[in-house]
Amino acid sequence: MTAIDASKSKSNSTPTHGISFSEAFWVWLKVALLSFGGPAGQIAVMHRVLVDEKQWISESRFLHALNYCMLLPGPEAQQLATYIGWLLHRTKGGITAGCLFILPGVIAIMALSYIYAAYGNVGFVEAIFFGLKAAVLAIVIQAVVRIAKRALRNRAMICLAGLAFIGIFFFNVPFPIIILTAALIGFTGAQLGRPEFEAVAHGSGKKSAVVDTVLDEQPPDHVRPSVGRALRVGTVWLALWLLPVAALLAGLGSANVFSQIAMFFSKMAMVTFGGAYAVLAYVAQQAVEHYHWVHPREMLDGLGMAETTPGPLIMVLQFVGFMAAFRDPGTLSPMLAGTLGGLLATWVTFTPCFLWIFLGAPFIETMRGNKALAGALTAITAAVVGVILNLSIWFAIHTVFGDAVHVSVFGLSFDAPVLASVNFAALMLSVAAAVAIFRFDVGMLAVLAASSVIGLALHLAGVI
Repeated sequence: MTAIDASKSKSNSTPTHGISFSEAFWVWLKVALLSFGGPAGQIAVMHRVLVDEKQWISESRFLHALNYCMLLPGPEAQQLATYIGWLLHRTKGGITAGCLFILPGVIAIMALSYIYAAYGNVGFVEAIFFGLKAAVLAIVIQAVVRIAKRALRNRAMICLAGLAFIGIFFFNVPFPIIILTAALIGFTGAQLGRPEFEAVAHGSGKKSAVVDTVLDEQPPDHVRPSVGRALRVGTVWLALWLLPVAALLAGLGSANVFSQIAMFFSKMAMVTFGGAYAVLAYVAQQAVEHYHWVHPREMLDGLGMAETTPGPLIMVLQFVGFMAAFRDPGTLSPMLAGTLGGLLATWVTFTPCFLWIFLGAPFIETMRGNKALAGALTAITAAVVGVILNLSIWFAIHTVFGDAVHVSVFGLSFDAPVLASVNFAALMLSVAAAVAIFRFDVGMLAVLAASSVIGLALHLAGVI
């Protein structure tokens, strides 16, 4: 392991942690191709690859970055990839990791949008991903178990995780309120010197994480906060985000469908706290009832595409943008208009994510040693375990059961599976994947590959 030379820390060279950019590129592509299952599944994949397999980053730094991303608007898993990519290889690494994370989803959703617009359904394609979803359910459960073992170290953390789960699952408490409440509890506990709120220890005890060893010895220039750099970053990324929006408004007018897409999804990028689930209901309402871009059933089909393809669930917005422009192409061909509309929705949705990371990450890294902040983030980590458990149950219900019913009783409000709608093929596949992972420690790639082949075979046999 080579320590960072202080004389090089002010240059534009890559930190000398021994991880080449090309090696990181292929790892990020692997993570992107396996990023099924919504935020819970995506975080599970990153945790397994970066913390457990590669040991590039420690448990504490991974959770520290995740906690910051959880506080931001937008898809937290994509932002987490951008953050860690930035730690490894500066801005170039962050852009590469963040873009690769969404690239498979962009391609898949665009291809499915073409098929959907031309033929009206994508049943065969969805069936191909049936096996993958079942396997991802087992990976999600494994992630919850692993993170819980390391984050819930005492009764206070267990209690916070339990309260977070109860609040979001049974009482629909907004995600930001859960996170802010946990942060306040952790901050107060740390200020009072309570040992329960000390930061999570480094690593898994096997060996030091590569990135942590280097950054802790001599932090390079890009992780040191600078007001001048922050102003430059803010100027560049705000321009990349908002100048296209302004140009569309000036050139086409506010009534044009492309201007509407740019404005609407730019607003969504600023209020999507808590991930895709927290905002999709509002997006569906506006897209269906106000703009009339899609029909209710089409919105559900788009969500199904996003759930069964790699990338963030918020990629459903690309499908909405595609259908909006496809139905109002103006002088363009419908397919070309749809392509541009989908790409525009993607651009204004994800460009702000890079702004939040590149602007805030240096300040967040610097504050890792602050005990009060560490207490707040440790409490957030515990609450996030409860949130991920909630997402895992949601994903399990929609993977194994065909229908769910909303239950309101004794002040509780939650979705419950309809037992009669159980999909036995999905259930057996998920159980088999869980046994392979937990009992026989089969690799993630092997489990996903085997499950996808079985899913395709079941489809061809007419079982699903």
